[in-house]
Amino acid sequence: MPAFREAVRSWVGGGPEGPVRELVGRVGVRVAVLLEGPSDLAAVDALAARRGRDLAAEGVCVLSMGGAMNVGRFARLLGPPGLGLRLTGLCDERERPYYTRGLERAGAARHGFFVCVADLEDELVRALGPPRVAELAHAEGDRRALRTFLNQPAQQGRTPQQQLRRFLGTTSGRKIRYGRVLVEALDPDRVPAPLDALLTGL
Repeated sequence: MPAFREAVRSWVGGGPEGPVRELVGRVGVRVAVLLEGPSDLAAVDALAARRGRDLAAEGVCVLSMGGAMNVGRFARLLGPPGLGLRLTGLCDERERPYYTRGLERAGAARHGFFVCVADLEDELVRALGPPRVAELAHAEGDRRALRTFLNQPAQQGRTPQQQLRRFLGTTSGRKIRYGRVLVEALDPDRVPAPLDALLTGL
């Protein structure tokens, strides 16, 4: 599956179509999960692992698109006009128009996409609760960084949930790491609805 994923990224970026066509049958891909970024991918992979799912073995390729505005191109190449894969994924509420337009133009179904109110990090912070997220940050070695961040004037007046969501995005790679950490800390019955629906529908 990694080879197929890399071939797709190359194709989307203007590279050759041949390797993707050759690999899709060999690897047995039937579903493409379209996600906005690598932190979403880390969360989906972590939840699949917790549930004992091997998505690659099931013919599911999970892809980070590098932003919601790329959904139209991914849908066109991977969906009905291109490879004919079933498309599913997550999107943020504010990015829904990009998904609606991109999927409609590609002739792909919209009902397989699940919407996070703000973003997946916000859903995870709400599911765990700010005190638990702060505990996890301390356990991850970010106690001092979090304390410094919370003391910034810009953070005063924000709710703890807003502060922690913002904290996760302040350093390169932090959102990706916490995408996994937060999912692994969830109680089984506290998985955010969009993420749970995505995995259940695969």
